[in-house]
Amino acid sequence: MKKIQPVVLVHGFWHGSWSWSLVAEHLAGAGIQSVAVDIEGHGLRASIPASRSARPFDPAAFATEPSPVAHITASSAAADLVERIRMIGGGEPCLVVAHSMGGVIATAAAELAPELISGICYVSAFVPVAGAPVFSYLSYPENEGEKVIRLFAADPAVVGALRIDTLDPARRDEIKETFYNDVDDHAADAAITLLRSDAPAGVITEELTVTEQRYGSVPHSYVVCGQDNTIPVALQRLAIREIDAVSASPTNVIELDSSHSPFLSQPAELAKAIATVLT
Repeated sequence: MKKIQPVVLVHGFWHGSWSWSLVAEHLAGAGIQSVAVDIEGHGLRASIPASRSARPFDPAAFATEPSPVAHITASSAAADLVERIRMIGGGEPCLVVAHSMGGVIATAAAELAPELISGICYVSAFVPVAGAPVFSYLSYPENEGEKVIRLFAADPAVVGALRIDTLDPARRDEIKETFYNDVDDHAADAAITLLRSDAPAGVITEELTVTEQRYGSVPHSYVVCGQDNTIPVALQRLAIREIDAVSASPTNVIELDSSHSPFLSQPAELAKAIATVLT
């Protein structure tokens, strides 16, 4: 029997390994081993600014307190991810599934250690392989219609993080519309309570260099999310074109009519998409 390589599930900004729990159940049902990891500075590895939970809440302090994750970069998070992939696969290659800003980290990891990655399946992800940092893409015409920047509660250049006040009930509807617009209210509310406030700005400001010999040798798939308010479809398709420009083979494109979070709204369909990449 052919051994199916493990799947490493990488979440996006503000989220954690918990994002993948429903997908992991469906993968297990299909006989596919998967492990969801917390990227550096997120989930159980997050550090929270003191002003986030201070009472009474001081918006001015929250907008200016330096972030405890400001030291993290795409390179540091990628090096950390490589070691986790090495452990999970026992030194053998794994399929990496990367959502949203996790795509930046997975991309850098593939350049760093392509021998450990049998393929990358991006899920509505940023993939800065054309020489520009993610920060630059925020002003691209393909990014028109995104709803993330309005959520920022601080200047990233001041605090060193993309900071969102996830505890503010007045922002609940905007957060749901941005990340979870096709997720039922109960699941969306549960997810919002689990979001962390700070995501390291160093990940989006670092300019990555990838090569055809290393990153380009890794097979790529991309799940396009058609109702995405975080990364517009036009920007997702731009990412695919840029991946193809530095890759040995064309990107395998899979379409889902979902929000930015199919791991919550369509976990069975997303698990099936991941399974097709393994076959």
